Amino acid sequence: MCRSIKPLFNFDPQVTEDDVRAASLQFVRKISGFGKPSKANEGAFYAAVDEITAASLRLLQSLATSAPPKNRAEQIVKARARSSRNINIRLN
Repeated sequence: MCRSIKPLFNFDPQVTEDDVRAASLQFVRKISGFGKPSKANEGAFYAAVDEITAASLRLLQSLATSAPPKNRAEQIVKARARSSRNINIRLN
């Protein structure tokens, strides 16, 4: 799994199409091995990004939960704290 792809469901504020597209782009980059596709592969690469974006949006719109939405800013702070702890553990 790409480390830069983050969970997108059940957040306040809600995920945007741009957020989903960015995650889709990271996914396609990971599985294709291309940071930027060649001209010959550009069409297939971006078609895959579009298809994954559309499927991901459908998925996110169809999911349901009874849990309260998570605050995106709070989750970022928690993730940074976890990362900092993990770095400290590895350095010791």
